Amino acid sequence: MNTDDSAPHGPARHCLVTGATGYIGGRLVPELLAAGHRVRCLARSPGKLRDHPWAGEAEVVRGDVTDSASVAEAMRDIDVAYYLVHALGTGTSFEATDRAAARIFGEQARAAGVRRIVYLGGLTPADVPEHELSPHLRSRAEVGRILLDSGVPTVVLRAAVIIGSGSVSFEMLRYLTERLPVMVTPSWVRTRIQPIAVRDVLRLLLGSAELPDEVSRAFDIGGPDVLTYREMMVRYAAVAGLPRRVILPVPVLSPGLSSHWVGLVTPVPASIARPLTESLRHEVVCHEHDITRHLPDPPGHPIAFDDAVRLALQRVREARVTTRWSSASVPGAPSDPLPTDPDWAGGSLYTDSRELLVAAPPEALWRVIEGIGGENGWYSFPLAWAVRGWLDRLVGGVGLRRGRRDAAHLRVGDSLDFWRVEEIEPGRLLRLRAEMRLPGLGWLEMRADTDENGRTRYRQRALFHPHGLLGHAYWRSVSPFHAAVFGGMARNIAKAAGKAPVTRRRENAPTR
Repeated sequence: MNTDDSAPHGPARHCLVTGATGYIGGRLVPELLAAGHRVRCLARSPGKLRDHPWAGEAEVVRGDVTDSASVAEAMRDIDVAYYLVHALGTGTSFEATDRAAARIFGEQARAAGVRRIVYLGGLTPADVPEHELSPHLRSRAEVGRILLDSGVPTVVLRAAVIIGSGSVSFEMLRYLTERLPVMVTPSWVRTRIQPIAVRDVLRLLLGSAELPDEVSRAFDIGGPDVLTYREMMVRYAAVAGLPRRVILPVPVLSPGLSSHWVGLVTPVPASIARPLTESLRHEVVCHEHDITRHLPDPPGHPIAFDDAVRLALQRVREARVTTRWSSASVPGAPSDPLPTDPDWAGGSLYTDSRELLVAAPPEALWRVIEGIGGENGWYSFPLAWAVRGWLDRLVGGVGLRRGRRDAAHLRVGDSLDFWRVEEIEPGRLLRLRAEMRLPGLGWLEMRADTDENGRTRYRQRALFHPHGLLGHAYWRSVSPFHAAVFGGMARNIAKAAGKAPVTRRRENAPTR
């Protein structure tokens, strides 16, 4: 995607982007680069940006928006600072975390002489007192006020539902509509919403870098259509070529029950679905379109809802989803790197190691390794994997439904069902870190190499660092099943590699 045909071209700016590992930030960076700007990304885990196509063109620094020192360093020589992060889902104190981070960001931007802050917030209803808003929307509104009061000219873009391939709102809409031809739905499906295409969001974020200093305010942004969520599902079905859906709203589903209902049907876990569904209790419709005074809509913009859905579906079907809602780490998920010292001082490290010779070249084995998960499954005991995924969802985890961003290729930081790609050495190594709920830290390693006789060799390791007695008990309770799960996985991966090279994964996918 490139929006530079519709964005103003002023002098090159030095831009700081926070949230570059997330859905919007990961798409904004290449847009800024294409417009001629210099880009610095602030990331807690810079390695997650290593494999992005634009990684060599942008500067990446380590830091966290809650750490004043790292923010101050990242702000050095910056003209425009993009604030695209939030603490949603980190627990009951997320509003306090958002508040503190926004204050640090504003203070350090002012101290560094930053010319402008740009923040993407949430659209809030004008006639609802702030204390009655969902915690999600209330926090978004507060962050916007803090940044506007920072003393740095600030643009707050307030959007409702963002429609684009891989966005959490689009994935929720897509899976609910595709999987349920008849559905009993919460009353919020009658709520009026003004969705906006991700291309328009990026266009306005990009253009905001060029606004004059005297422009410092919030702007409502939305597409040309105002629809209820029910109408959005009906129109999605029409665009996707699905039979008309039967939708029966009922008043008894609370936000908590709604989030579990969404979690049951879609890849979006309840922990993320709840703040989204809570935010749909109130009408979210633009009350002004003043942004066009400064950034006029070019021909064909803003993009209509049906066209936005059509563009998103095209990217999904062509496997050209550049970022997904799951690109950002799951709040609370383990992020400790794999310990490499065999005498690691961190405590016990259980391992399950497998090694097999493969009747295929290493390249064929690597294609199978890199294509694992998602629609291709995990090559062993599918019922066990399915049960583990369901159990994870029941305790608030991500489960197996996140799938893959790309059907054939992975990059560091990608989510892969209930794993995260921690390391990838193309043609040789794939290391996954577990993001399911565990009493400890877990990894799965898969390697393709050759032995001393030049024969292709597959090596596989599952590693687990237990936390407390519960962690030790967990490993001992599941280890009897490892021969079936991990042993079967190794055998089936070797077998799949020995078959004809896979050219189209969906047509040649192994049995799950």
